[in-house]
Amino acid sequence: MNEFVLLAGSKDTRTALINQLQEIMDGYVQISSYSIEEELPKSLHNQLVVLSHPLVLEEPKVRACIGTDCKVIIAKRIINYENIDKLLYLPAGTRALYVNDSFETCMESIESLKKLGIEHIHYIPFYPGLQNARKIEIAVTPGAFELIPEHVHDVVNIGPRLMDISTIHQILDHFQLHEPEDVISQRYLRKIIQLSKRLADANQIATNLNKHLNEVLDGVNDGILTITQGGKITVFNEELGHLLGVSPNRVIGQSLGDAIDHPELIEFLLDSSDEKDRWFTFGQVEAVVHRFPLNNDQSLVATFKNARKTIELERSLRSELKKKGFVAKYTFDDIIGESSPLTKTKAIAKKLAKTDLTLLIQGESGTGKELFASAIHNASLRDKRPFLAVNFSAISEDLMESELFGYDDGAFTGAKKGGKVGLFEQANGGTIFLDEIGDSSLKLQARLLRVLQEKEIMRIGGSKIIPIDVRIIAATNKNLLHMIEQGTFREDLYHRLRVLFVDLPSLRNRTDDIPLLVRHFIHQSKHPHVAVMPQVIEKLASLPWHGNVRELKNTIDYMLAVCEESTIHVENIPLQSTNPISNSSPDVQERTSGAMPKAPVIPDEEDELLLILRSIQTIAKRGETPNRRRIMEMSAEWTRPLSEQQIRSRLDVLELRGYIVKNRGRFGTRLTEAGVRMLE
Repeated sequence: MNEFVLLAGSKDTRTALINQLQEIMDGYVQISSYSIEEELPKSLHNQLVVLSHPLVLEEPKVRACIGTDCKVIIAKRIINYENIDKLLYLPAGTRALYVNDSFETCMESIESLKKLGIEHIHYIPFYPGLQNARKIEIAVTPGAFELIPEHVHDVVNIGPRLMDISTIHQILDHFQLHEPEDVISQRYLRKIIQLSKRLADANQIATNLNKHLNEVLDGVNDGILTITQGGKITVFNEELGHLLGVSPNRVIGQSLGDAIDHPELIEFLLDSSDEKDRWFTFGQVEAVVHRFPLNNDQSLVATFKNARKTIELERSLRSELKKKGFVAKYTFDDIIGESSPLTKTKAIAKKLAKTDLTLLIQGESGTGKELFASAIHNASLRDKRPFLAVNFSAISEDLMESELFGYDDGAFTGAKKGGKVGLFEQANGGTIFLDEIGDSSLKLQARLLRVLQEKEIMRIGGSKIIPIDVRIIAATNKNLLHMIEQGTFREDLYHRLRVLFVDLPSLRNRTDDIPLLVRHFIHQSKHPHVAVMPQVIEKLASLPWHGNVRELKNTIDYMLAVCEESTIHVENIPLQSTNPISNSSPDVQERTSGAMPKAPVIPDEEDELLLILRSIQTIAKRGETPNRRRIMEMSAEWTRPLSEQQIRSRLDVLELRGYIVKNRGRFGTRLTEAGVRMLE
């Protein structure tokens, strides 16, 4: 058997060359291989020795092991064609370090690449000992990973260079093997053909992908244009062709100015300002053009949205949402009243509507919490998206959980086949209104907390995490601070819900709105021409209205049903509305009886806060410093005294609302102008 020895500089080079030679010469020549990095043979005599590179012979231990009677062939090396396709995928003009063990090997490889026609890349040699190397983030290397600098992010490994066909023929000539030359040449070419086939397959995949993308681009309703930094058109879909009256096939590759006859549009597209959107008219069509850069390849993309089609599409969407009941019914114009408390509340709510933060609406029953939630949604950036309302007091805990989060097929006995989409998923992109949140169970509160924290849900019986984009508006008529102290409401959920908050004024604090509300409810009724006597308005304005606007509407409906001759008189007011309620709030009792009772019943947080404000005012008038201890002492005379810790939490609420300013030391807590107005 013919035999020769291969000596390489590195283990990787030896492995790559031995694999190449064995695949080509198998059955004709036997090969022994060694590398300088590994153990070399002790001595070689009367043998053919093939060296991987001239530098290998400069190593003393290599020269020591090669006898004088050996024939030495120094291999000519070419780029590893098995991995050459990796370079072809790099964009033209890419700057890349070529990393190898010496300047000579770097330059040889770069020269080989250029001779092969792979010169679309700007190669920069990088080798050990190089001073002031450029910080380029892409590197090409024949396997010399240990030499790659740290600042490089992307590496293209083309593998060690291989022997060229002339070196292989030299080896065959040495052994006078002329008969198998054709077979060996075919084996050598087989690898190159495999590379060509791989490139052809990749090219076909790219062609199919481009065809698919073009079909997608031509199928969308918007015009799409992409231009390079120099103004050359690279994408121009059919919809844009219809809009501008230009054939897409004729303009691809052309300059923007040569392809489109619209100076104002060209100026907008090539302008370097921060303007992103502009309205244009193209013939009989009006369109909004939105532009944005693609920073990776320094291109600009512009979308052309037909205004009429967009309006029709949004109308269709809103119609579909309305059929499902997923539309907010009310706006701020539907909230009737011109009193100062209501006007201020509406002004605050309009500002809060513009954000995406979670919002808590607090107010007594009948003050219009759902009305405000609906108006806030319609004044927000989500107004074209779904609005879903759910009332926690109307649905049982188990049913509520499945309604909110949905469930997977087979989650529980009686579950709908195929599962069910929950309200959070249906509201995706829009708003969900959680009414009467104070009636939710602690178990459900824990799941709601996760939704607020993670912006994701999991269906009952499911294992898949579903991301959601929903704004949450919650509402309650309960004192959540009391519930936290009693352990029936989670404090962490309270703070998550009350990122923003709106406190709705009770009707007894906005009696100036009663005449407007009366006229509004009568106009809405089936008897819009019914007259109301002035004494009726006066009497209605003097009532406590613990049911607030809802109670007022019920009262109007009752009076419309019992009045005669299309006129409402005082005697038509239902008796229950004229009788004072024993547990009415302190301010109402003071108005009706003329004096503040010594031991009032505290029905809710609002009246309790009012008592604290009055206590601060009374303490200050006595010349003393208002603080938690003195307020606690005064509360001892109330039906339900407060602890110092309870007073602290209520003072925090009053400060958040702007009614007080808390100070330490001799100044104590004092009322603000807003607090004084509230008392008045």
